[in-house]
Amino acid sequence: MPALVNYSGDDELYPGGSFCSSPMELGRLYSTIGSNLDLYYPPNKRPRSILEAIEGEQHYQEPGIEVLPDECLFEIFRRLPGGKERSLCACVSKRWLMLMSSICRDEIERTTSFAATVSSDENQDIECDGYLTRCLDGKKATDVRLAAIAVGTSSRGGLGKLSIRGSNSMRGVTDLGLYAVAHGCPSLRSLSLWDVSSIGDEGLSQIAKGCHMLEKLDLSHCSSITNKGLIAIAEGCPNLTTLNMESCPNIGNEGLQALAKLCPKLQSISIKDCPLVGDHGVSNLLSLASNLSRVKLQALNITDFSLAVICHYGRAITNLVLSGLKNVTERGFWVMGAAQGLQKLVSLTVTSCRGVTDKSIEAIGKGCINLKQMYLRRCCFVTDSGLVAFAKAAVSLESLQLEECNRFTQSGIIVALSNIKTKLRSLTLVKCSGVKDIDMEVSMLSPCESLRSLAIQKCPGFGSSSLAMIGKLCPQLRHLNLTGLYGITDAGLLPLLENCEAGLVNVNLAGCWNLTDNIVSALARLHGGTLEVLNLDGCMKITDASLITIANNCLVLNDLDVSKCAITDAGIAVLSRASLLSLQVLSLSGCSDVSNKCLPFLTILGQSLIGLNIQNCNSISSSTMELLVEKLWRCDILI
Repeated sequence: MPALVNYSGDDELYPGGSFCSSPMELGRLYSTIGSNLDLYYPPNKRPRSILEAIEGEQHYQEPGIEVLPDECLFEIFRRLPGGKERSLCACVSKRWLMLMSSICRDEIERTTSFAATVSSDENQDIECDGYLTRCLDGKKATDVRLAAIAVGTSSRGGLGKLSIRGSNSMRGVTDLGLYAVAHGCPSLRSLSLWDVSSIGDEGLSQIAKGCHMLEKLDLSHCSSITNKGLIAIAEGCPNLTTLNMESCPNIGNEGLQALAKLCPKLQSISIKDCPLVGDHGVSNLLSLASNLSRVKLQALNITDFSLAVICHYGRAITNLVLSGLKNVTERGFWVMGAAQGLQKLVSLTVTSCRGVTDKSIEAIGKGCINLKQMYLRRCCFVTDSGLVAFAKAAVSLESLQLEECNRFTQSGIIVALSNIKTKLRSLTLVKCSGVKDIDMEVSMLSPCESLRSLAIQKCPGFGSSSLAMIGKLCPQLRHLNLTGLYGITDAGLLPLLENCEAGLVNVNLAGCWNLTDNIVSALARLHGGTLEVLNLDGCMKITDASLITIANNCLVLNDLDVSKCAITDAGIAVLSRASLLSLQVLSLSGCSDVSNKCLPFLTILGQSLIGLNIQNCNSISSSTMELLVEKLWRCDILI
């Protein structure tokens, strides 16, 4: 039984193993299973002499059930009363397990007399909802384990989701394992095959024949699966809604066309690095699958034609991701916006596409009238002019994220912010090296009253003057993330804090090396009534003085990170005495001046803590850490 239920263990099933001491006992066991088993046992003759009896014991062994051929065992197994009995039999040997896994649910005989003996719990064996999930990784992925899963889950609600990642190098998963799943798990709804080159079209065809309820198929680095396997899925699984394919070199246009024709419920598709997929496959898919709402195309050999088809037929698309499309030009992206077919598009992500230019991004802003989220990454041909034009045209934009777009400058971002007439709530800049501090008059620019979240991460040229201008343009900020801006100072950040009228809730200043206790004091004084999360990780000039102001002013703070700061035991003591402070998460990682003396203070704080990080606190001994873990047993502690 453990081999069937605990699929992730290290135990294996081998031929010849038995839970009975002799074949005769097996025969007696199965003679008592029920009247439905039509077995014949020859009568034993009484020996005529002692010599004959002795010779019989020495030279004669009564045959047991194990000598029966597979066909007879199959007939016996399909008449077993319920899932418990089938699981027990599957534990006998590998031969029995594989035979048991080859029995389809429709082949199990259910007579009237048998049904009367089945308990209410065992009725679940008849109706399986498929709510169980199993995942096999690496060496645990074998055909035997798949067969055990197929037998063991059938009477426990049914297998709904199966993931196979990698394979055992000696006894890896093959088509035989999927054959067992197909026969024993008709309730399967989600199948993921990642880096399993030993599974081919035959295994996928068996899934198509036995698992008609399949809704999601995920294939990654499956080099042995071709169009034939995907066509079989299309023919046998009409309920398929989601397909993800990555690095499948032998799947191409023909397979996608079959899916589009035979799977009318298809809603989401992701294709990455499949060299045989081209314009023909993508165009057929988009033109035939009218319910597609999520499309992700990465590193494919498609051209402007595919994007034209997307904008013409993709009227139901709400989320679109385009990445690494080297053969798509400016005209392709321009047509995608100018055709105005993507009326329901809400989220657009474009990464490493040379065709995204000032002209094409402006067309997208005008044509996609319901676009709310725009994410541009490594689009090196978009400049300030295109950004400003897009900001003016995108009337529904709520979130804008720009990453590694190095032709944007501070001037373009400031002007774009002032020209956005929509409900823009979030702006994120990541690794935009073109943004540098310049003197610029912003008094005549319109403020962006709707912006609530501003994240500027790892933009080394973004300094104090830029922050001051942002503060004037965005007075309603609630979330501020300035990770990695080591060039900013207290004097540069203070104007922004003073202009945030709504009150900051979440502030992340990780890696801002030059900030001191003075700015933390100002932050606590100005926003202590609203501040809930504060991250000062790596701010080496922050000392216990900051903890004092936090303890006195930040009444609703629940998450504080002072990792690698100049914090001592005295600062922890101050926090523990703050009667109005109720921290839930505290991180002290890398604080070398925090020692064993902090134990009583952390114990007091632990009354409200649910998370504590004291990793790399070298002055805290291992015995103190163990004692702390024992006392704060409700808290998740990283040591």
